[in-house]
Amino acid sequence: MLQLNGVSKDFGGLRALSDVTLNVREGQIKGLIGPNGAGKTTLFNLITGVFPPSGGSITFLGEETTHQNPEKISRLGISRTFQQPHLFKSLTVWENVMMGRHYRTRAEFFACGLRLPKATREEKDIRKQSLEYLNLFGLTDKKDRVASKLPLGEQRYLEVARALATEPKLLLLDEPTSGLNDHETEQFRDLLLKIKGVGVTLLVIEHHMRFIMGLCEEIAVLNFGAKIAEGSPQEIQVSPEVITAYLGTEESID
Repeated sequence: MLQLNGVSKDFGGLRALSDVTLNVREGQIKGLIGPNGAGKTTLFNLITGVFPPSGGSITFLGEETTHQNPEKISRLGISRTFQQPHLFKSLTVWENVMMGRHYRTRAEFFACGLRLPKATREEKDIRKQSLEYLNLFGLTDKKDRVASKLPLGEQRYLEVARALATEPKLLLLDEPTSGLNDHETEQFRDLLLKIKGVGVTLLVIEHHMRFIMGLCEEIAVLNFGAKIAEGSPQEIQVSPEVITAYLGTEESID
């Protein structure tokens, strides 16, 4: 589904990513881990077109996206979340998700402005579908609350709900459990499995080791901008390169 071949990124004299090759298969949940500053979020920025790579190529569903802009990449079916939730904080919870649905709207601008029948029907569909996403994340009773008033954990839920509303084929999640307590983290794991169950492929950056090891069938590890390991959670946990990257010594990760 997603292929990165020899991808590198330089910022001035700093090499943030070096010759990274990574494949994400359709239907899987793949993890991306590594110490702080390893280049994980930079990799997401390259995949979504925020920055162009300095070298290498990126292909999604057979189409090269290496130098495509974020809007084109999003319309191809890639959506993402961020380390700090990016929401329309002055809008309500419901309106935030509707913004995601509007991204897939087919009615033209003038049809919407004139409230023509096609646009009116589509607006009703958007409102209904947005409520379904809110229900999935347990936010229905807070649909009329301003997004900025939600606690951090619920803001994370809302950002994922809005991302799903764009109907992605591939969803990139950047540290989705940050700020969640243990119960919320377990609930979030169940939600991600449901998302996978409806056909969305997931690539997840995470520092919560127990969460990521229990969620993913395959994990890639970055350190200082280079991929140092890739394999099953069991293989990653005993990899000397990974253990040294995290701890500086060869002790087990659990």
